[in-house]
Parts: sequence; C-alpha cells; structure tokens
Amino acid sequence: MSNEPSDVAQARQRVTELVRQARICMLTTTAVDGRTVSRPMGLQEADFDGDLWFFAYADSAKVRQIRVNPEVNVSFSDQKHNAWVSMSGTAREGFDRSKAEQLWNPLLKTWFPDGLDTPGLTLITVRASSAEYWDSPSSTVVNLLGFAKAAVTGKPPAAGENREVSY
Repeated sequence: MSNEPSDVAQARQRVTELVRQARICMLTTTAVDGRTVSRPMGLQEADFDGDLWFFAYADSAKVRQIRVNPEVNVSFSDQKHNAWVSMSGTAREGFDRSKAEQLWNPLLKTWFPDGLDTPGLTLITVRASSAEYWDSPSSTVVNLLGFAKAAVTGKPPAAGENREVSY
C-alpha cells in the first residue's frame, strides 16, 4: 500500500464521505472510574481535515468526561453502504455562536427546544488523529454468502477495502 500524499488525501476524503453518509455514530468517552461509555450522537458536520462537530448540553456526562479525559473514539456504521469507520481523536467543548448558527438544523429542536438559545447548549469538536475504515462494495446478501462460503471452505471472505488514515 502506497503512502503517497495523493493516496492519503484520497483516503481522508473517503473517510469524510463515509461519515457524512452514516451521520449517526457512537461517541465513546472514558468515565472518571475508567469505564468506557458509548452513546449515539448525530453528526452535524465533518471537515476534510478531520474535525467532527456535535451539539450537546454543557452539563451532560459526556461533556464532563471530555473535560477530564479528552481522548475519544467515534464509530460509524452505515449498513446500507456496507461501510464502517472508527476514528480516534481529541475532543473539546465550547460554544461558538457563529459555528452553531452554521451547523444548526431545525430537527435539533427535538433535543434543544429553544434552538440556539437553549440554556446550556454547547458544541463538541472532535479532532481526529487517526481513522480506520472498512468499505465493502458488495451487497449485504453477497457478504452473507461470502461468510457462509467461508464457514464451509475455511477461507475468509473478501471483506472489501480496509485502510488506516492518520490526520
């Protein structure tokens, strides 16, 4: 596998495409007692440079955990496209009104009823340090058949493309 700049740029672009398609992810933080805690989050934006943006409440457990240990993992599963992404990075919390206006979606009123004026509204930014993705061009049926064939033959199925990317 080549690590030429164009290869890296293409891999980063593919990660961005995959996370934008999936939109819903699991954000994993570390609790004060050392346990890892995952919860679903709705991605608001993914920048090509590796930044992920989420809305949250400033007094939520996830934000308190990020303040103590900002190292997080964000994982996406897009079964419709047979793609998975796992990103490791550093999270930070802070409200930026202009960024919040840029990211705001009316559907967010379900969780933040006063919109951008919701008390305690904040943003979480995750700066990715690395990402790994699995991108399978095959349909789910073909994948299932591949796994069944593997069980019979003892040979692993073709799993599609798997790449690691550093940011």
